Amino acid sequence: MTHDLSHLSPVWGRVTNLVVERGEGSYVYTTAGEKYLDFTSGIGVANTGHSHPAVVKAIQDQAAKFLHAQVNCYFHEPLVRLSHTLNAVTPDHLDTFFFSNSGAEAVEASIKLARHATGRPNIIVFQGSFHGRTAQTMAMTTAKTVYRVAYQPLPGGVFVAPFPYAYRYGMSAAEVSNWALRELDMILHTQTAPQETAAMIIEPVLGEGGYVPAPPQFLQGLRQVCDEHGILLIVDEVQSGFGRTGKFFAHQHAGIKPDVMVMAKGMGSGFPISGIASTREIMSKWQVGTHGGTYGGNIMGCAAVEATIKVIQAEGLVDNAVARGRQLMDGLAEIQSRHPVLGDVRGLGLMVGAEFTDPATGQPAADVAKKVAGHALANGRLILLTCGMYANTVRWIPPLVVTAAQIDAALEIFEKAVAAAVSN
Repeated sequence: MTHDLSHLSPVWGRVTNLVVERGEGSYVYTTAGEKYLDFTSGIGVANTGHSHPAVVKAIQDQAAKFLHAQVNCYFHEPLVRLSHTLNAVTPDHLDTFFFSNSGAEAVEASIKLARHATGRPNIIVFQGSFHGRTAQTMAMTTAKTVYRVAYQPLPGGVFVAPFPYAYRYGMSAAEVSNWALRELDMILHTQTAPQETAAMIIEPVLGEGGYVPAPPQFLQGLRQVCDEHGILLIVDEVQSGFGRTGKFFAHQHAGIKPDVMVMAKGMGSGFPISGIASTREIMSKWQVGTHGGTYGGNIMGCAAVEATIKVIQAEGLVDNAVARGRQLMDGLAEIQSRHPVLGDVRGLGLMVGAEFTDPATGQPAADVAKKVAGHALANGRLILLTCGMYANTVRWIPPLVVTAAQIDAALEIFEKAVAAAVSN
């Protein structure tokens, strides 16, 4: 079956040219009747699997009652109920919520909140970050130039600090954490003074930047720096939240308390909804009427999030992320032992990066990563994404409902793809 795509903008970067008609669990099905194992989860969205029946039913039931209960005009019960449901799963001190539609919108909301709460203008981000595609969030994104190329000038007041990327810098977790904290201190002395810095925002696990977990000691050090200078610490959990890393939120691995947390993607199992969580004290400093949005807190989205959280809890998906993530990491480590081009395997739970490096030169092997993903798609019907500042990392982000058998199948396809890539 052919499809006329002539009326669709070519601006979207393409992973595949498949035309899909339905998804179920870890699989998607094309209009041609083909079945693919989808280890992209819609870029980290389908944590409960594609079209989980409980989430679908919640959206259907709500759609029959009300499609758009605009939040400025009236409260609605799913919104109020969701605030309590989220309060039960977010860190105890983060007890007040604001809702948007996308990750970028939520990031922007967090920055606007930080500026109002502190009265300061500047923001510090970290190298390799991805925070969105709006003007403000493009200015905060440093994962790849393609995300901001030819869109300058972008909003100012954004400063970039090194991310503690141990493999890239050839350091241990402790060494790279200490080095990155020293570099951050220099930025506070040379580029943006503490008294003009509203917030630091960090992904606990770099997403587009390469699926690199920040060492716990670095996040703990970051918290101390922010406390010392009255700077707000914002954690961007857009891709790493809702059970993805084997904790409900990735920063919990480090035992830190952020001032603001950004949520999206896996939050609604595919329904476009996002949010930020903070303390009542910080939220009360946000001037009434200075932020909002027509669709924020959408009534169907609220129903989807509540259903998603119930599924994650009832089906033990956080524990499954731990078990299947361990299985995946062990399997990738075995493949790495047989194929030196696989330079690094890292991750938390089911957010795992496999980085390819030329063993002879030590340079990023983006061509190998691209070939591996292409071979897995064409010969194994396994959909994988690449990421990283040099596009040399294959990211593993299967739904949290993934089974042991599906992980094993994907690893077998992956190793064959690696072997094929290095033999060509």
